[in-house]
Amino acid sequence: MSKLAEKTCIPCRGGVPPLTPDEIRPLLEQVRDWTVVNNHHIEREFKFRDFKTALDFVNKIGAIAEEQAHHPDIALAWGKVGVRIWTHKIDGLTESDFILAAKIDRLQ
Repeated sequence: MSKLAEKTCIPCRGGVPPLTPDEIRPLLEQVRDWTVVNNHHIEREFKFRDFKTALDFVNKIGAIAEEQAHHPDIALAWGKVGVRIWTHKIDGLTESDFILAAKIDRLQ
């Protein structure tokens, strides 16, 4: 299990630079099922046996997002959930994005 999942997301107040590819690499190694897109966001698709199970998963993500005050974009469809995470204030990636991803991974 990733040590990132034990951390707490830190609210971004803006004015900080997004992570560089060299800073992203070791964080991504801790959430291996996620993909970095254009050094802007991370994303992952989760598969489920039916709509209800996928919806339940979305609600669990929502609870974590509220607890951490860090909110992903979520796409719900029959049997799958797509999650995209980035720090909106800086329009790029911070460590908190990877922390949230690790916490979401723990739900599986």
